[in-house]
Amino acid sequence: MLRTVFLVTVVLVIALGAGAGSVWLMLEQTRSVGSVDVGAWTAFPKAGTPEADPYSRARAARLGELSLGQAEGIVFIADQDDAGAPLQRQCSYRIVGNVPPVRFFTLYAADQTRRILPAPGRFRAALHSRELLWSNDEVVEIGVGPHAEPGNWLPVSGSGQMLLILALFDTPVSTGRSVEDIPLPSIEKTGCDV
Repeated sequence: MLRTVFLVTVVLVIALGAGAGSVWLMLEQTRSVGSVDVGAWTAFPKAGTPEADPYSRARAARLGELSLGQAEGIVFIADQDDAGAPLQRQCSYRIVGNVPPVRFFTLYAADQTRRILPAPGRFRAALHSRELLWSNDEVVEIGVGPHAEPGNWLPVSGSGQMLLILALFDTPVSTGRSVEDIPLPSIEKTGCDV
């Protein structure tokens, strides 16, 4: 009798631990159920829609996010560069490429909980599409890092991992063609402070 109670208790503890652990893992991962990868960028195109999977809904509730509706836009998150290395605050990066047709977009650096990183000094903590310098062929080039750069620069400070969050507002990408087929800028590491 005591052996049966012990075995049932062990099985329940293992089942509850494995279930809770798998849910925690799914909520902590940048790439998980319902995500779509475009280069180094990851999006959850169904977030904010009735078709959103339970993990996307739980992630948004846990982080206190208000997901954009499908007609409002789409958010892309990068936690690594194009080489697959995690993004670090003490490193400098170059974001280069085309941005899909969009009325407005923002780019900012965030911590692992997706809270915006404070900018050093009097600099802005985020960039938006109307304040950027664009090349003649509609290519945007943005420097990200702790040291000032000419042209478009997103300052970051501190050390540790970071996320880059690109929010596209009022874009046909979110309602039209497949998200996997859209052009997004590349993220290349240009150097690191030791």
